[in-house]
Amino acid sequence: MTESPALLADPHVRPPTSAEGPREVVILGSTGSIGTQAIDVVLRNPDRFRVTGLSAGGERVGLLAGQAHRLQVRTVAVARQEKATELREALRAQYGVGEPIPEILAGPDAAAQLAARDCHTVLNGITGSIGLAPTLAALRAGRVLALANKESLIVGGPLVTGLARPGQIVPVDSEHSALFQALLGGRREEVEKLVVTASGGPFRGRSRAELRHVTPADALAHPTWDMGPVITINSATLVNKGLEIIEAHLLYGVPFDRIEVVVHPQSYVHSMVEFADGSTLAQASPPDMRMPIALGLGWPDRVPGAGAPVDWTKAHAWEFLPLDTDAFPSVPLARHVGSLGGTAPAVFNAANEECVDAFLAGLLPFTGIVDTVARVVEELAERGVGGSGSGSGTSPDLSDVLEAETRARARARELAGSSHTTEATTA
Repeated sequence: MTESPALLADPHVRPPTSAEGPREVVILGSTGSIGTQAIDVVLRNPDRFRVTGLSAGGERVGLLAGQAHRLQVRTVAVARQEKATELREALRAQYGVGEPIPEILAGPDAAAQLAARDCHTVLNGITGSIGLAPTLAALRAGRVLALANKESLIVGGPLVTGLARPGQIVPVDSEHSALFQALLGGRREEVEKLVVTASGGPFRGRSRAELRHVTPADALAHPTWDMGPVITINSATLVNKGLEIIEAHLLYGVPFDRIEVVVHPQSYVHSMVEFADGSTLAQASPPDMRMPIALGLGWPDRVPGAGAPVDWTKAHAWEFLPLDTDAFPSVPLARHVGSLGGTAPAVFNAANEECVDAFLAGLLPFTGIVDTVARVVEELAERGVGGSGSGSGTSPDLSDVLEAETRARARARELAGSSHTTEATTA
């Protein structure tokens, strides 16, 4: 491999060590799947970690207040300004009479404000591109960023790469955590290929024609992972694998033509790295997000007992199957979007989020999600309409990214609405 810039996620670069005592951590998205599991890791390792701040969207104020009290945090942030009073009341109900409640930050910038507060590591477990501002804030503040919010890296692209120090990001996605660990097995110039595994979702083996009649209830029934609705639908369409290819390219600097997706239904092998001599190193463990979360919080140390190991006293059969790109065109589409660069990934991601909402609302068929995203990409990214930098090779700024997202969301909603009207008329 030719010499290339320093890696955002480099397992050979060690982060700064903590001061004496537990490592101070801020958890963004604390009431979601990643956040609640991260809190479980912290509570089981009080000698290693101390949570100083929590943020959430505001849909589960009672849970957020309970987390804050149990962890005795200094600051709590809520994205919805109108939830500040409810949060204050919930906190007072948790804390004793005369006991001071944590500082409250409220509003759309609250998570970004919290991400810049004094701590060692910020875990970004927010779902969606709204995680971009907190990611940038944490990087600017010099924090180690344990990144589960893949969208902020994909949407932010050059903004993130321009801010992050080498090795400042420790990936928390199970696939990128696996790559991170396997890359320890050789030098950077010896890496031949990254192999990202996919469970195949609930519709593995179905044809495109069969997928057209999938219902939201079908798509939300993931066979392996317990995730939120957006991530679960992305797993069903394999859009998540497309996003992960872009993320792997940005994190590890490997060209798109050397990042492969393979279907592994058992979800024990989380990803693999192929080296120049033909050797392939895999990271394997039972599917449990606590393990990559613990690694993200504790790196460069591993947290004992973070997850259960493979039980080698039992027989195992692990399959690896090629990806059916006709039934699941999201992966080649994402590869194309990544190669366009600029704001094209922001267009792709924003359009997908809108199309997932439209599918859940009954406005789009299942196959219409990726079909509509592809049309938005063609109209806005390939033709350079989605803000300067789309496909032009130039580096967009934050205003370009936000403009691209706004245009992509509006066009996706328009196309989803017209699709629903057409289907209703022809039904």
